[in-house]
Amino acid sequence: MKNWTIEGIKEYGFTGFQKISDLVNDYSKIPDERGVYLIIKSDFPIKFIEVGTGGFFKNKNPNVGLDILSKKWVDKSEVLYIGQAGGIRAEKWSNTTLRERLKLYFNFGQGKSVAHKGGRYIWQIQNNLGLMVSWIELPNKIADPRLLEKGLISTFVEFYGAKPFANLNR
Repeated sequence: MKNWTIEGIKEYGFTGFQKISDLVNDYSKIPDERGVYLIIKSDFPIKFIEVGTGGFFKNKNPNVGLDILSKKWVDKSEVLYIGQAGGIRAEKWSNTTLRERLKLYFNFGQGKSVAHKGGRYIWQIQNNLGLMVSWIELPNKIADPRLLEKGLISTFVEFYGAKPFANLNR
């Protein structure tokens, strides 16, 4: 990715650019293919909240202190989180699609106890349902979404000097 603006993201091949609130009301808008997705800022000011909307998976509190969120924030970045669906996991191929993965992610963000705590800092942003989601599809098992995700995170780090706000691992 040459630059991390909305135009650069589109040039790279990402599509969608839907608000989370629209997607949770109609999951059919999300491709039923493997791929990589981005959570992107919208046109409202970002404000952190102490108690987010994320669920307690295995009774673990997903919330962190506001100081941690502030330190992790990446100024001038439109991209807040990079995630993936499908690919190689534990040396086995996963056919999880973007629709399935994002549905889990959004359910976690709506307080449900589901196994998707990655990107959990997103749910401590006020008006988080107004954030945007974009994706790139990787059909036919040609490419591993995990490799693309890792590559994008590395490129992001080179550009900004830090991982995206809500990326905590890798």
